[in-house]
Amino acid sequence: MSVPTLLKRPAAFVPLLLSLAAVTLVLGYVARNGIVYHEDEGTAARVFQLLLVVQLPVIGAFAVRWLPHAPKQALSVLALQIGAAFAALALVYFLEL
Repeated sequence: MSVPTLLKRPAAFVPLLLSLAAVTLVLGYVARNGIVYHEDEGTAARVFQLLLVVQLPVIGAFAVRWLPHAPKQALSVLALQIGAAFAALALVYFLEL
């Protein structure tokens, strides 16, 4: 099985979509409000956190299902999923939100 074929599986592309949604949320928040430090976390911060946490069981299920069957391809997809999550986290870190 090839990586593009594996990426068509929901367990492979859903975490990528969730990371994309988290990045879009952060960029939309910054575009609307600017880079502002708040004492209390707002709704955007909570939704961002939920988007990242929801990815964990999906990534775990993907790993359990596909690592034994197609290890090289599954590791490539896992690297994409984890890289996308770290990209969302890095955006928040570098913007100091």
